[in-house]
Amino acid sequence: MDLYSQLAASSGGGRAVKCVYLLESERYPGRHYTGFTADLDKRLAEHNAGKASHTSKYRPWRVVVALHFADAVKAADFERYLKSGSGQAFANRHFR
Repeated sequence: MDLYSQLAASSGGGRAVKCVYLLESERYPGRHYTGFTADLDKRLAEHNAGKASHTSKYRPWRVVVALHFADAVKAADFERYLKSGSGQAFANRHFR
C-alpha cells in the first residue's frame, strides 16, 4: 500500500486534519526540518526528546510555521513539495 492509500484509509478518505510543519534548531540556527503529523505538540516533543533520528543531534527545536490541512493527501503533497528544491526556496522566501 502506498503513502496516499495509507493516508486515505487511516483518515476516513483523507478528511482528518493534518499538519505540515517547519522546525528550526535553537542550538544551530539555520538548520531546519520539515515534517507532517496529525499531532504537532506530540511530534515536537518527540523531536526534542531525541526520538527522531534525523533531528536528534540538532535539538532543541522550535516551530517556525505550522499549516493545517483538512485533507491528508494534500498535506502529504505539500510536505513533499517543501522538501523539493523549489519548495525549499519557497519556504526560505516566505517562512524563514
